[in-house]
Amino acid sequence: MSTMLDEPPMSQQQWTGLQPVLAALLRPVLRRHGEMLTVKDLHSGRYVFVCEAMAGFLKRPAGEVLNRTDPELFDSAVATVLRAAEQTAALHGEPLTSEHRFEQDGSRREFSVLRWATPPDAAGARWLCSVWRDVAPERQREAQLRAALEQIEQQQQANELLQRELADQALRDPASGLYRRAHFEDQLHREVDLSTREHREFAIVFIEIDPLTPKVRALGAAGEQRVLEAVGRLLRGGTRAMDASCRYDESRFAVLLSGVGLATAHARMEGLRRKCATQIVVHEGQELGFTLSMGVASFPHTAQTQDALMLACEAALAEARRRGGNHVTLAAIRFESA
Repeated sequence: MSTMLDEPPMSQQQWTGLQPVLAALLRPVLRRHGEMLTVKDLHSGRYVFVCEAMAGFLKRPAGEVLNRTDPELFDSAVATVLRAAEQTAALHGEPLTSEHRFEQDGSRREFSVLRWATPPDAAGARWLCSVWRDVAPERQREAQLRAALEQIEQQQQANELLQRELADQALRDPASGLYRRAHFEDQLHREVDLSTREHREFAIVFIEIDPLTPKVRALGAAGEQRVLEAVGRLLRGGTRAMDASCRYDESRFAVLLSGVGLATAHARMEGLRRKCATQIVVHEGQELGFTLSMGVASFPHTAQTQDALMLACEAALAEARRRGGNHVTLAAIRFESA
């Protein structure tokens, strides 16, 4: 069974007869794909053929382009680049593609040009065939696609951020902006496990707003809301990212200070207490003040279990309030005899 590979090669006479058919077919194919064809005398660089589309691009009748060179049709910089690309294609021996960008009538044009230099004919003449394809629309579509994908990615990131913010808001007390008790207890449980394994300490603080002044009480819920907002703001600003501040219940706040001992915790909370005592909250033109009572306990020096630590911290807070408020009290450290 014979195949196309078994057929003898095409004769020169057959090829010569086929050339007009291929030439007639080439023009509609190029027009369909929006490409432009030129043929030059490789030695002189003069055009011997330009298609209608190329003549339109050069804004000249096809007859005015023939026998001209690139320096007569383009500015010197573009002509130099085109000539260099043609010489490279001639030396290459096979079809070679290069890209060219230049300005025309104030707009940026981009072309992919396929060049092929023919072998010398019987008279030694060589021709350079070039097929120009305008890639600007394709690049514009690619840029639009990239922009659309970037916009989609930005929207996805914004949606993810919004979801995280909504999830975070669900964990926070709306009045103070601090985390709720459940979040604090999760952090406390993890901190106890970590400190037990790594033999390190941490501290917790219970905080309670001292009895409000008559001016704040006279404002009712609005005055209390301003004080809660101020406490939440000061706690967030006075603790680190690794710490956990929360509104523990209606009357108390709690702070977990990761990796901090009793003395350091006392110093930090004393600074926070002083800042709160001098903090001025303004509501409807009135200056409102407040103070805090704090109880500080540490693990494992104050207590060696989570439950005992919480009881010690509550006792320290009760002692601070017994002393009249606006006070930071340390939980007692228990010493065991040998």
